[in-house]
Amino acid sequence: MTASRSIPEGMSAITPHLTCRNASAAIAFYVEAFGAVELARLPTPDGRLMHALIRIADAPVMLVDEFTERGMLSPQALQGTPVTLHLYVPDVDAAVARAVAAGAQVTLPVDDMFWGDRYGRVLDPFGHQWSIATHLRDLSPEEIARAARATAGDD
Repeated sequence: MTASRSIPEGMSAITPHLTCRNASAAIAFYVEAFGAVELARLPTPDGRLMHALIRIADAPVMLVDEFTERGMLSPQALQGTPVTLHLYVPDVDAAVARAVAAGAQVTLPVDDMFWGDRYGRVLDPFGHQWSIATHLRDLSPEEIARAARATAGDD
């Protein structure tokens, strides 16, 4: 037996694993919307994906088809999700426009935020929420707290 790493090469300690209704279509969307690269696909005999792996920028993302009979439910089956995936990009305006052109819906228009990012949110066609940002400036925790209070009208 060969010794192995606790985290496989190319993976990260935390890797999103998305359950999608039609994971193959989700992969195509992520390729078009976010420039994802497909790395692996393992279909079941009935054609559903039991595992797929893509990479968006430097981040691995696993996908699986919805298997309701095994309790693997998509956001559509759950009627929403409390999880948001955060994606940093060089140009948030262009990235959001690209995602919308591919079929995403804007849930928060892009704007400059008090914490130093230009930031917006979209909902993909498979029910997953994405926040997309470009970091504009570094701020100290005190500067962020002051800006948050000012934004909330507490200053």
